[in-house]
Amino acid sequence: MVNTRKEQDDTGYHLRLYSVTSEEKKNFQMNILIILNIFQGNHVTMIPLDEMSRGQPGGNGGANSPPQNCMKVFIQRDYSQGTMVKFQTRFPPELSDRVDIESFEYTINQLNNYFAEAERASCSTYCEGCLACLTGYLIYICTETHYEKCLRKVAKFISEQNDRVYRPRGLLLTDPTTRGLRLIEISVLDRPPS
Repeated sequence: MVNTRKEQDDTGYHLRLYSVTSEEKKNFQMNILIILNIFQGNHVTMIPLDEMSRGQPGGNGGANSPPQNCMKVFIQRDYSQGTMVKFQTRFPPELSDRVDIESFEYTINQLNNYFAEAERASCSTYCEGCLACLTGYLIYICTETHYEKCLRKVAKFISEQNDRVYRPRGLLLTDPTTRGLRLIEISVLDRPPS
């Protein structure tokens, strides 16, 4: 039960003060959590992108979180064509004994294609933006954006590439979304950091 009492402040306004018991506070917190889960819509049942790319439970790839104590190779962004998300396809010499050039280039080119698709403007993305604006962006409670769908494809592709190509060769490809789309990190699992 909430106890209330009225007081008058210096300006003459009446204040209504509430006192809440610890049980009521706990119930309020539980209600807020329930409301937050309701407003997340279908996102509650989907696997979060970072879990999918790391292959955590519910994801596709096992325990893929990159280890801290190993050598890392970084593939930088390619800004030669502007600021769109595109990574360099230059083959790093540190991987020459681990993976063939064709597999590496396929992976990078496919990632570049996914990001180009995510940033491509089309009639559907324009309509999605207009509908979002008309609904006060509440539409995103129920649906994913085109960009989020493409990021999900990227996470799934990286998980598949780790399972098929990189992990059997002692490497681990990290999702660039976990690195702020600045670079692609490839961990060489059996070499110490240099």
